[in-house]
Amino acid sequence: MSEMKAVPQKACPHCGKQGRPVGGVTVKHLVEAVHQDKVDAGDAYFICMEEACDVVYYEASGDLRFLKHEVSVPVWFKKDADPKYACYCSRVTVEDVIHAVVDHGASTVKDVNQLTGAMKNANCKLSNPLGVCCHSVIQEAIDQGKAMKGNVGDGGNSVSDTEFQGR
Repeated sequence: MSEMKAVPQKACPHCGKQGRPVGGVTVKHLVEAVHQDKVDAGDAYFICMEEACDVVYYEASGDLRFLKHEVSVPVWFKKDADPKYACYCSRVTVEDVIHAVVDHGASTVKDVNQLTGAMKNANCKLSNPLGVCCHSVIQEAIDQGKAMKGNVGDGGNSVSDTEFQGR
């Protein structure tokens, strides 16, 4: 199996914002079938974290890019994503996580996992658009739910908006 080649950070060729590295195997699995033959799983790719940008994935050279409508899942931090998944593997939405916090008293990722089934079908490298575990996204949704309850979180495990939401 090929490893992702090490490359310097690259800005999105469309919006100019800094992208986040993502493995080619993730890109190949999540682009629409008609585009999969264009993806070399061993090449370096990036995901554009800018909410308003239509580009989801782009190759390090910037020549190959995939737009929101060319990806098989809605990317939770992109504008108009529906649904907004917190856990792609188990199809648990951000709304499901917030509901678990607000209506059922969940306060930890473990609580949310037990109530929603999140993180039970771990196949993150292929299912999550970032190609990594959703733990941080679930924690961010927990913090949103706590804030809605007026019970702001412990501040320990929250993920910044700039890292995951591109704002």
